[in-house]
Amino acid sequence: MKVHELAPAPGARRERRRVARGTGGRGGKTAGRGTKGQRAREQSKPGFEGGQLPLTQRIPKLRGFANPFRVEYNVVNLSVLESLEESEITPESLEAAGIVHHKGLVKVLGGGELGRKVHVSAHAFSRSARAAIEAAGGAATVVPRPNGSRRPPARGNALANR
Repeated sequence: MKVHELAPAPGARRERRRVARGTGGRGGKTAGRGTKGQRAREQSKPGFEGGQLPLTQRIPKLRGFANPFRVEYNVVNLSVLESLEESEITPESLEAAGIVHHKGLVKVLGGGELGRKVHVSAHAFSRSARAAIEAAGGAATVVPRPNGSRRPPARGNALANR
């Protein structure tokens, strides 16, 4: 069998119905479009909603949403802390070692093993990282964020604010 010999199975494809060929027969006269009205005449543009503002114009142009309160961290695993020779690790020492970017906050994650006593200061810790540092005899200290909390003030009860 060759490519030019390929064909669908007999009866798998129907011929399209030829409508609007006179008043006699099934598809004649109005050709299945009903009587009168805009849709009975010419085809309108795709997305045309009869003069109402179309959906494509109603929805906003720019997609997505950038959360202004999102907090991004430079993550550091325990295996990286193990490779450092210092016993006192701060965000500044990690920056000096070239491990984190100077603008970001530092979060310590529990990937890897920590086999020595280390005092770690960071902006955030995962539960497993804090547990591993304290199990090794070290201490995990949370450093306050440089710009404070960027969260909006909590909304109180609407009735209480009257």
